[in-house]
Amino acid sequence: MKRTVSLLVCILLAAALCGCAKNVTVKRTVEGNMKTYDEMTDGSWTCDGRTYQYRLEISGRMPQAAADSSFVYLSNIEEISFEQAYKAAWVSSDSNDYFSPEDAILVEMH
Repeated sequence: MKRTVSLLVCILLAAALCGCAKNVTVKRTVEGNMKTYDEMTDGSWTCDGRTYQYRLEISGRMPQAAADSSFVYLSNIEEISFEQAYKAAWVSSDSNDYFSPEDAILVEMH
């Protein structure tokens, strides 16, 4: 009897845990001027098979520029400075200034 009750409890717990999985789908697709990316129903973003937690719009003026520039990054880094953003957008000759694809990806530049 104890064994049957234990087995039943395990089956019920397994069934309850299986029902907890999120059904994440594409909410909308964005045609960025650098890359196409998706906003997901759970608030995350995807591009090139990777998932990012944040979509950052970063604006400012580069040194010696006549006008402001804007960069849109999908990122797993919560905050990116304007200097980091423009250097990582292929402005810097130092590859250490670039983001790894797991950390951030440039999807729009204006």
